[in-house]
Amino acid sequence: MKFMEINDMRIRSKRQEHWAAAITFASVLALSACTLGPDAERPNTAAHEAEGYVNSNTDPGLTTSPATLSPWWEEFGDEPTNQLVVDALAHNTDLQAAAARVLEAEAYLRQAGASRWPQVGYGASGSRQKNSFVLPEIGRVPIYSTNYATSLDVSYQVDLFGKLKRTRQSAWASLLAEEAAHDAVLHAVVANVVRARVQVATAERALDIAREILTSWEQTLDTVERRYRSGLVQAVDLYLARENLSATRATEVQLAAQVKLSRHALDVLVGRRAGAEPGPPRTLPELPNLEPVPMGLPIDLLDRRPDLRQAEMQLAASTYGIGIALADLYPSLTLTGSAGTTSSTIGDLIDIDGLVYNAVASIAGPLFTGGVRKAEVSAARARTEAASAIYAGAVLNALREVEDALVSDDANQERLQHTVRRLSEARSADRLARERYQRGVQGLLTVLETERRLRSSEEALITTKADLWNTRIDLFLALGGNWTPNDSRDDPEAQAQQDQAEIQETNTNREVS
Repeated sequence: MKFMEINDMRIRSKRQEHWAAAITFASVLALSACTLGPDAERPNTAAHEAEGYVNSNTDPGLTTSPATLSPWWEEFGDEPTNQLVVDALAHNTDLQAAAARVLEAEAYLRQAGASRWPQVGYGASGSRQKNSFVLPEIGRVPIYSTNYATSLDVSYQVDLFGKLKRTRQSAWASLLAEEAAHDAVLHAVVANVVRARVQVATAERALDIAREILTSWEQTLDTVERRYRSGLVQAVDLYLARENLSATRATEVQLAAQVKLSRHALDVLVGRRAGAEPGPPRTLPELPNLEPVPMGLPIDLLDRRPDLRQAEMQLAASTYGIGIALADLYPSLTLTGSAGTTSSTIGDLIDIDGLVYNAVASIAGPLFTGGVRKAEVSAARARTEAASAIYAGAVLNALREVEDALVSDDANQERLQHTVRRLSEARSADRLARERYQRGVQGLLTVLETERRLRSSEEALITTKADLWNTRIDLFLALGGNWTPNDSRDDPEAQAQQDQAEIQETNTNREVS
């Protein structure tokens, strides 16, 4: 009877222990659901207030979805440029470094996520010890002892106030920021490749013009020398013709070197040794009549431009840092446990009698730190305010870049028309001046002046065309188009919403993983 009563008491005691454990576990879960600090949100900026671009000729009601834009460099219709971009995307060293930084951020994210799981370790040890004692009437007696032990250790930090959660959210935002930074580097590399291609073609065209002028002046010098020998012109005409020919030859040498230097810069961008391979074809096709760029709305920039996404994610990481700092003001709870066996022989390690275990719950928190932790909270809030201001400034700068590119694009289109007309008139004047000089009714100074104006007009046409290409590049960069042939971000707005959802971890399954 006493045995049954004792057994019932043991059963009730076990049940009470189980209920206590369940209550404790539920309390821990309730406490761990408390997450301090604000959630990341996209602040309102100037892009939210603008209904369209000031200098755009596009009807705001006819704006196009950003996803309809194709890779912008293909709009120029130059196949060598397309191939150079492909080579740069595969071999550019800046892109490789940016990709490595993304992998580093992914590793930090896994590290932050792993801290929310129990940490399990194991151990095994063996020792042999000798002690020596002096016993009365016996003398010195050696005593030997042998011990073997195994253990399985478990440690778990309970996320009472959301510090681990905020840490993982901050790491996730940092990863998105690094991915956006990688995209920004990609955009810059592509733009630099196209600009370098334009620079090479421009230098080559200038070299061709210099050689045409050189040929023309060689013929003019022959004419001047014949007229000088016939006594029809003075020696000053001969000297001026020779001087002009030497100046043209010097210009040709300078332009030939500039072509090589431009090709070297292009080689580095595509990831190959400078001068190791032949450059692209010498001629760049005439700039086609580009269709008006689909403008979209200013708020589209927030999802399309990588520099703005990077600034937004950096703001999110700073926002989550406030929660991390706030959690440091409160206690932390750590659960540890260890189980194993110990024995004097290896064979007895599996014996249940040698089982040993322990379980510890420890709580620790700050009592007096001299205001260090409160100061860190203030610093975290200040960092967030700074990141918010940086983001707002980046949006304003992006809007300015679009407006500047629109103005420059329109101005260059109109300037090109005037420059073409100028070149036509300069060629007519130069041709007439040379004909009149050969007939002896015009002086050489007039020929020199018309030749100078012709060269200036041709250089202006080359420069204007290059500026037209570059400003169209600026416009595509400012608007934020599709950047890779296989762009997976088919819907930037939906992708941004997904990023925000992942950052805030509203999905329970995502939270657990």
